[in-house]
Amino acid sequence: MNYKQLDPDLIVATTEQLCRRIRERFPTAGLNRCSEALLEITRQSKVRAAQIGAPMRRLRIGSGAAILLIVCVFVATVMQVRLDDKDLHSGELIQILEAGFNAVVLVGAIVVFLVTLETRVKRRRALRAIHELRSLAHIIDMHQLTKDPERLLHAGDDTASSPKRTMTQFELSRYLDYCSEMLSVCGKVAALYIQNFEDSESVVAVNDLEDLTSGLTRKIWQKIMILHTPKEEARR
Repeated sequence: MNYKQLDPDLIVATTEQLCRRIRERFPTAGLNRCSEALLEITRQSKVRAAQIGAPMRRLRIGSGAAILLIVCVFVATVMQVRLDDKDLHSGELIQILEAGFNAVVLVGAIVVFLVTLETRVKRRRALRAIHELRSLAHIIDMHQLTKDPERLLHAGDDTASSPKRTMTQFELSRYLDYCSEMLSVCGKVAALYIQNFEDSESVVAVNDLEDLTSGLTRKIWQKIMILHTPKEEARR
């Protein structure tokens, strides 16, 4: 086992086990479908991460050929320029220098565009995959939104729109814990995408997602702590 890099196979195995635990404990809960969606994303992440980290040889060859062609054309064009022996006026000289500067800037911009094309393609793939995980993290948070441990500690009358509360203290604790584990898996899958792709924007996106999942997890564990607080202490 390599402890310096995330193993996609182990992430998939962990997610599969988590899905089985949720299905066995809550066979009719909507969290099952959410865990299945997470499992599907986790399985796809292995291929996506490999594609993002692998060099795009065809694109590199095409970009290199295009750059070589542009440079050759530019050099050939410059060599064709002939200035008359007569003295140039200052205005004419400025026009020539301006035209040459604009041509150099244009060629440089095209070269930079081609050189960074592979990075931008990989970045777009990584950001799209990270956005998918961000949406799933919010869906997981919606599943635990109405799981209020306070109602188990303080009895009260329900309204017509109150959600049904059929879970025991143990079941509610397991449900909340499963949600926190799913959020943790989301963060690990996101980190897998940039494991072999060092791009600052993608790293920032992953860090933002991990901040999101960490914040949601802290909120869930606050509920778990309240749930395991003795009733007498909770009343005080």
